[in-house]
Amino acid sequence: MAVFTRPRQAFVIAGVLGLALSATACGTGDDKKSSNAGSAECAAYDKYDGHDGKKVSIYASIRDAEADLLRNSWKTFEDCTGIEIDYEGNAEFEAQLPVRVDGGNAPDLAFVPQPGLVKRFADASKLKSLGADTKTMAEQNMPADWLKYGTVNGTLYGVPLGANVKSFVWYSPKLFKEKGWTVPTSWDDMIKLSDTIAASGIKPWCAGIESGDATGWPATDWIEDVILRTQGPEVYDQWTTHAIPFNDPRIVDAVNRAGTILKNEKYMNGGFGGVKSIGTTAFGEAGLPVTTGKCAMHRQASFYANQFPEGTKVAEDGDAFAFYFPAIDTAKGKPVLGAGEFVVGFADRPEVQAVQTYLASAEYVNSRAKLGNWVTANNKLDIANVASPIDKLSVQILQDKTGVFRFDGSDLMPAAVGAGTFWKGMVEWINGKDTASVLQGIESSWK
Repeated sequence: MAVFTRPRQAFVIAGVLGLALSATACGTGDDKKSSNAGSAECAAYDKYDGHDGKKVSIYASIRDAEADLLRNSWKTFEDCTGIEIDYEGNAEFEAQLPVRVDGGNAPDLAFVPQPGLVKRFADASKLKSLGADTKTMAEQNMPADWLKYGTVNGTLYGVPLGANVKSFVWYSPKLFKEKGWTVPTSWDDMIKLSDTIAASGIKPWCAGIESGDATGWPATDWIEDVILRTQGPEVYDQWTTHAIPFNDPRIVDAVNRAGTILKNEKYMNGGFGGVKSIGTTAFGEAGLPVTTGKCAMHRQASFYANQFPEGTKVAEDGDAFAFYFPAIDTAKGKPVLGAGEFVVGFADRPEVQAVQTYLASAEYVNSRAKLGNWVTANNKLDIANVASPIDKLSVQILQDKTGVFRFDGSDLMPAAVGAGTFWKGMVEWINGKDTASVLQGIESSWK
């Protein structure tokens, strides 16, 4: 994440730093209870008492303004319980966490955005299973679809925390209104709209997959969304677990369908050049031409709202907003692709378990949501505490019990594939390599 190593969650957010620093709770947040401990304000935290002066370390990829929001979100907890949370965010989190764990220097807790990495640590007996209170809280507050991604061999190790919705297409409501374009509700309508826009002299799509060491990941999201829409969640699950090969004909067809947009010179790449410019365009900049009239649509997750320049109105009647990435086969329903992070423990001291339980609670998720720029699948989140229109839409989608949610496929796969050959293969594919050769290469790498 350039600031963005893990582009899926951690971002610098213009304008929120002042909010974060002003959102103080009771006391100073040092390693002792504040003078407000025992007050009515602290009553909700009584169940975490008994650990005054203890310290708990947390390690994650979230940095800068987002990290300030994190620290402020648990400040009242610190002040009321006397537990000090020592948070560290690192741009190289995913590379450094295994190094620290394998070297005997693991944090107490980590926010891991890849279920595949959770499994790696669990299989190596590095993780602690959840305490009874944490497990109960998680099972009460989180959808079963999410809990399964933190479960390894029947044991729940990771408690879902933040989330994002990936099945979105960003556009400019102002531009659509001016041109008389209608938001598409089906894939066919989206292709017809793309042709109409291309004929008007505007490139209908813009995209960028450059992301430092993670270059290629935005293209994998395209593939995952299309597989869910053409093949359904069952085939998707078979693909992400390697029950079917990476180059199964159904996967080939989905990749080629994504290519009818991503590899179409008539459609790409507004504001940057042709198809090959996608590989060198930074993902954080890729959708900005939506607000300048140089491109009409940009498929990217809910968190992309944070990439628009300060002053951009992100709303249904604003400079930028997003619509649901349309269904392809209505028989497959309206699947939702998303991602998030999981709180895992490398230690199980009582104070560590107390913090892990708190992070799964209604008190925590509403405290964090009130600070802005955050959503979760936790059903104790009160949507009234979510201010941003795109975040409200995301929460509604995540809390919809009729929806079919699937986690980001590359994050579910072994890291050598999902964050390795799949990412790299998509770069080769964008640069002109044929689908069959790319998928065969990825399949061969899955040991």
